[in-house]
Amino acid sequence: MPSSEEWKTSTKSEALSIMEGELASLLNTSPDAKLDHYKMELSGFRNLFARFLRAKPTVDWSKIEPLPEGAIRPYKSLGTVSAKDIIAAQLRKLVVVKLNGGLGTSMGCKGPKSVISVRNDLTFLDLTMQQIQTLNKTYGVDVPLVLMNSFNTNEDTSKVLKKYSNVKVSVHTFSQSQYPRINRETLLPIVKSLDGDDNECWYPPGHGNFYEAFHNSGLLDKFIADGKEYCFLSNIDNMGATVDLSILNFVLNPQAEQEAPEFLMEVTDKTRADVKGGTLIQYEGRLMLLEIAQVPKDYVDEFKSISKFRIFNTNNLWAKLSAMKRVVTENKLEMEVIVNPKHLDRGLDVIQLETAAGAAIKSFRGAVGVNVPRSRFLPVKKTSDLLLLMSNLYDIDNGSLTLSHQRSFPTTPLVKLGSSFDKVKDYLGRFNGIPDLLELDHLTVSGDVWFGKDVSLKGTVIIIANHGDRIDIPPGSILENKIVSGNLRILEH
Repeated sequence: MPSSEEWKTSTKSEALSIMEGELASLLNTSPDAKLDHYKMELSGFRNLFARFLRAKPTVDWSKIEPLPEGAIRPYKSLGTVSAKDIIAAQLRKLVVVKLNGGLGTSMGCKGPKSVISVRNDLTFLDLTMQQIQTLNKTYGVDVPLVLMNSFNTNEDTSKVLKKYSNVKVSVHTFSQSQYPRINRETLLPIVKSLDGDDNECWYPPGHGNFYEAFHNSGLLDKFIADGKEYCFLSNIDNMGATVDLSILNFVLNPQAEQEAPEFLMEVTDKTRADVKGGTLIQYEGRLMLLEIAQVPKDYVDEFKSISKFRIFNTNNLWAKLSAMKRVVTENKLEMEVIVNPKHLDRGLDVIQLETAAGAAIKSFRGAVGVNVPRSRFLPVKKTSDLLLLMSNLYDIDNGSLTLSHQRSFPTTPLVKLGSSFDKVKDYLGRFNGIPDLLELDHLTVSGDVWFGKDVSLKGTVIIIANHGDRIDIPPGSILENKIVSGNLRILEH
């Protein structure tokens, strides 16, 4: 009788063999014009599927080692450069990449998330363009902007980009891979033919696909030939992810007796709002990104502990282009596979195999983390994030948002808006003007609540409309440390 491990190995081997047969059959259905494209895509998918079969679902908790000294550097230790000609020379070696594959559906918007208005009717893409154009004008350079789209956002983004024809930014786009969704029971693709347009059968495999897709697009080789050395990669919805000249100087001009890191991850201090964020650990002799999905159940609370794992990944990443080419062409990328289960409208349960860009850290030499200020992590995932950025908490200057100097302490308020605010259209309709949040610590709103103009919120404010009730906050109201429930207002001290 075979042991359970032998049985698992043989069934996995069989699953890979069956998948390879299925992919070969699928290629026979491809239109001739797209055959080379699908060969490359399905080859990448096959390798990801093989890694999924090989991988252990969680880490061995006992093998986690303390981070070696210098693995995470304080941002203040990096030093600065002030000479304009040196900064310009360094910027000429940089490529800025924004991850632009996401849709705005979770916030009730159609099309790419990057076209949602953030401030003064300016979208994420507008603000990004302004930032790069300002950098280029200030230093007399031409830092290119690259957008990694998905098949969900590619067409709409191409249309939107036409309005920037007068903007002094060189924009390049490419699409990340398009992989087939897998039936959860059979572990086979649900797509039956490549000669169709059933998008529900396909998915973009996470931002870890960036390295291969960037290489396959030809842009990686182009930028290396142009003399570029590093790329700065970040989510387009992170309004804090601007080009940082201190980090750029650090990767291009390392301090004495140090080699330039091939990979740098910006991390920041964890708060109670970030307990699920991935963290850096030392594992099997290498720096590794540990995501909550890889943590054994018995250790999840320990993983969430702010005292043990004090930092998390902002997904602001810097990578050396020549090193990226090496790890891709030598097939050295070892990123943990994330299994994302989905239930489709047609009633089918599927899984998507994905990877995260930060997980590539262990494939690069001399990788390092830098503990950056929280201001470099301003993601917009919900309308509560949008409320902060639209308010007077942030000043806007040439596309960059910074915390107002009028706020007396450097932390941002904790805001929780109820489900009636989930969609951008509903959220905007419920605020007849964005409140003054300069002195706010905590806001919780639940139920059918509407805000008049010129409202000011200070300290801790909790507004709860019970089922069937409606609460209107009158124009000009100042709510300071108050609980508002129904028609009751209880002053909190």
